[in-house]
Amino acid sequence: MERCRGRRCRVPPVTSARLLALPRHLHKPELLNGSLTTHVLNTATGLPAAGLALRLAQLGGPGGQWMERTDADGRCLPLLPPGQAEAGTYKLHFETAAYWQGLGYTSFYPFVEVVFTITDPAQKLHVPLLISPYSYTTYRGS
Repeated sequence: MERCRGRRCRVPPVTSARLLALPRHLHKPELLNGSLTTHVLNTATGLPAAGLALRLAQLGGPGGQWMERTDADGRCLPLLPPGQAEAGTYKLHFETAAYWQGLGYTSFYPFVEVVFTITDPAQKLHVPLLISPYSYTTYRGS
């Protein structure tokens, strides 16, 4: 690994683009203050999964269904803005096959569904999803 002794180092393009975008993301309180947020990462490339369609539905309730698409950073506006969460069971449906087809790959999983329960509507919830054409991982984030 080359060190930059007394001179400017060249930052790889992906890293520099993400660094330049950082101030925009730091000043987007609407992305940070939702009751329910998600972040999708493509583990095959190590990059955010941009343009992935997803839906949120409340199960067993009269609630509607919310549809979103991830932005260039693999995030979207809060799925449940502050004050709109209700206790209950929800399902996040991610359209992974369409995402992989758009990149020229086939996917073993046509979609990923994550079912979870909100017990405290005042608590902020984050559901990250890590995907590759042949695997996925999710967990309760912070």
